[in-house]
Amino acid sequence: MLADLDLLLTMVFYTADNLLPAGKANARRSLSDSEVVTLLVAQAIMGITSDRRFVRVARQRLVHLFPGLIGQSGLHKRRVRLADALEHVVRALVQECPGYWDELVLLDSTPVECARSRETVKRAGASTLDDPIANAASYGYCRSHSRCFFGMRRHTAFGPDGTPRAIRLAGADRPEREIALDLLPSTLRGGETVIADKGYAGREFAAAVGDLGATLVRPARADESHHGPRISSIRQRVEPIYWTTKDLLSLERHGARTLRNLRARILQRLLTLAACVYLNHWLGRPTRALVDYIA
Repeated sequence: MLADLDLLLTMVFYTADNLLPAGKANARRSLSDSEVVTLLVAQAIMGITSDRRFVRVARQRLVHLFPGLIGQSGLHKRRVRLADALEHVVRALVQECPGYWDELVLLDSTPVECARSRETVKRAGASTLDDPIANAASYGYCRSHSRCFFGMRRHTAFGPDGTPRAIRLAGADRPEREIALDLLPSTLRGGETVIADKGYAGREFAAAVGDLGATLVRPARADESHHGPRISSIRQRVEPIYWTTKDLLSLERHGARTLRNLRARILQRLLTLAACVYLNHWLGRPTRALVDYIA
């Protein structure tokens, strides 16, 4: 069976349709919730961040799957409304992936930038929106790019195959170890090895991970006398996974202005990643081979 966009969307729709409850009858809605969830996956895998442009493209390329396409404003509103449904489908798909049950857990965080100028930050603080991102966003420092940024941090535990096992979104100034201790209990069952970077150093954090039944493995910091294990080959898996969501799935250009919308757009990308990983496992393909679904 060939991997293509139609197969991916069919699998997502089948999963969502079996999981989500039937919505109330509404004569103004031409698409069900399951169809909207599937459309959001199509938007993410096609890398089109503009809702208006995506709807125009979908009317040409996806009309055979969605004869009742909604307009741009309808897609935007229903994405936010279906955030919990997106999370429900993500959870169902990742639990079918081998990486969710793997004894190796990759722990890391990455910036979710929300503004690039002081004026944008000031306008965000004075926003009349009911839940502007500025309510939770803050300034943080990205060691990978040696720069400060304004926004949030996405803390994620991945399986070695790219399966997103757990996620938390927090202000950029929140300590990584604090968020990690809130995130790990939802994905650890006991006996796992947690691979992290130097930012998760600390005896108290290592002991807390041990209390959860897991073992923390990380490289040694420059001020530590002992030499940590060589885990660079394993750690290198994290960066391509994050790059897939940021570049190929366009999370760097999320365009969200409210916290609810930001959560929905992040879940939209994670659902797309989980769906691709699951389908690739089923087809016997490399887990993060997404190109065939885009072409």
